[in-house]
Amino acid sequence: MTIITVNSPKSRLSLEQRRTLAEALTDAVLVPEVGQFAPPARVGFQVHFVEREPDMMAIGGRLLEDIGPDADVMVIDVAVMDGDWRQEVRTAVIERVLAALADACGLAEPSPTWWVNFRVIDEGSWGSSGGVLSVLSLLDTRVFTEEKVKAIRAALGA
Repeated sequence: MTIITVNSPKSRLSLEQRRTLAEALTDAVLVPEVGQFAPPARVGFQVHFVEREPDMMAIGGRLLEDIGPDADVMVIDVAVMDGDWRQEVRTAVIERVLAALADACGLAEPSPTWWVNFRVIDEGSWGSSGGVLSVLSLLDTRVFTEEKVKAIRAALGA
């Protein structure tokens, strides 16, 4: 289970860019999380787009409304289930998210005012389908590589 929330100024992202990002951001996290490209695992990912009026976001102490249309601020929050999230895996996710965003926006590189927050939800702190979920119950789905299964079990002491 992964939830990616893209917070942006209203009308910053077109419908087509959101369509592109829904898939690209999912895969940007999915591949490092399970160790391979596994389309069946996409069902466990949600991408939420939250648009805010320019008077509801600020950077450098100034409302975007006062800065003008050149202010390109976005915050992407990635919330994942506990697992194999060593620093190199987190780094890969953050870099892939920023690259996917730049690509969808037609830019050569990500803006320095786009920020990614990466959060790991502790084992036993994620719920759905009427109960608490565990990444351990997902390890037998065959979407994770054997290396990832071993790394997740080791990270969780299971």
